[in-house]
Amino acid sequence: MKPRPVLDVAAVRARFSALDRRLAFFDGPGGTQCPDEVIDAIARYLREDNANVGAPYETSRRTDAVVDAAHERAGVFLGCDPGEVAFGQSMTALNFLLTRAFARELEAGDEVLVTRLDHDGNVAPWLALAEDIGIVVRFVDVNDDLSLDLDDLAAKRTPRTRVVAFPAAANSVGTAPDVRRVVELAHEAGALAWVDAVHYGPHGPIDVSAWGCDVLVCSPYKYFGPHMGLAFGREELLRSWRPYKVRPAADEPVGHRFELGTCQHELLAGFTAAVDYVDSLGWEAITTYEGSLGQRFLDGLPVDVVLHGLATMEGRVPTFCFSVPGHTAQSVAEHLAERDVAVWWGNYYALETMRLLGLDEVDGAVRAGIVHYNTAEEVDRLLAGVAELTPA
Repeated sequence: MKPRPVLDVAAVRARFSALDRRLAFFDGPGGTQCPDEVIDAIARYLREDNANVGAPYETSRRTDAVVDAAHERAGVFLGCDPGEVAFGQSMTALNFLLTRAFARELEAGDEVLVTRLDHDGNVAPWLALAEDIGIVVRFVDVNDDLSLDLDDLAAKRTPRTRVVAFPAAANSVGTAPDVRRVVELAHEAGALAWVDAVHYGPHGPIDVSAWGCDVLVCSPYKYFGPHMGLAFGREELLRSWRPYKVRPAADEPVGHRFELGTCQHELLAGFTAAVDYVDSLGWEAITTYEGSLGQRFLDGLPVDVVLHGLATMEGRVPTFCFSVPGHTAQSVAEHLAERDVAVWWGNYYALETMRLLGLDEVDGAVRAGIVHYNTAEEVDRLLAGVAELTPA
């Protein structure tokens, strides 16, 4: 049996100047740190290649190459043709743009299914269309353990269902639904499968071809890259939509139709470096190591702490949402910050999840997100800090 690759976390951390401090970063769900090679690629572009595209001189030709390379690497990263990808300001901006283009084909009474696990970036665009043109948005429920209720999804489909929008992993509680099965349920109803892979991005390989999804959106700054958005759309689908764009902007490849204005060229250089960084480690090493840290967290969580979500590492990514009885989420986060442990608190834009849990929509819960540059010692410090707030 072939041994699993082992992640050398010390060597990994040496590639991040940002990690050369005591602060333990468990805030990855809000944005990961960048390895130095990503920062260097951005700076190198601005120092050596800065220009707009399409001119015959040296820096413009280099910029053309940077743009082409980023689209090529995006195609590999997402498992699609490079022409099917579009870069933008953010996942939310791209999602609003794509949903507006698709909305030209929608009619009042058409239905969209979203889930109670979704980040609002994959809900609000559809709710806005409900206000604008009268589509119907329905919410798919979750099971008691906060796994997605696939039976409820199947039951809520109707002949008017046009889209099933869902997360590949929930940014709040870490649930990772069976993407292929959700896609199948969408397609059985003749609906598009619209995937939010923002939170899944740093935790496992995305393969839109294997998943069979129609649209996917994600954010490179969640997987060690710069602040920007990235979207995939199936070519046939993108060609059928009339995009919102200026007239001289490129129509080919088809994904370019959905890139408004000049791309952030320096960030494209950083994106390519981020994908190269992930490739240098390999997903198997990343997922195996993250799984071990996630299990360490679950095994050490004080019994008085309320974990919101799956109590095992099966069916989830290592993002943990929890409450400490007798303490607000904000006060827990502040307590941990004083001990050089960075966690988040609040609703993390997962409004429906907080409502479902009966939590205050502002204070919400504490969120600790583990990524592969975290260490066992950092997980232990996190647990020790939480334990200080629980009964002896």
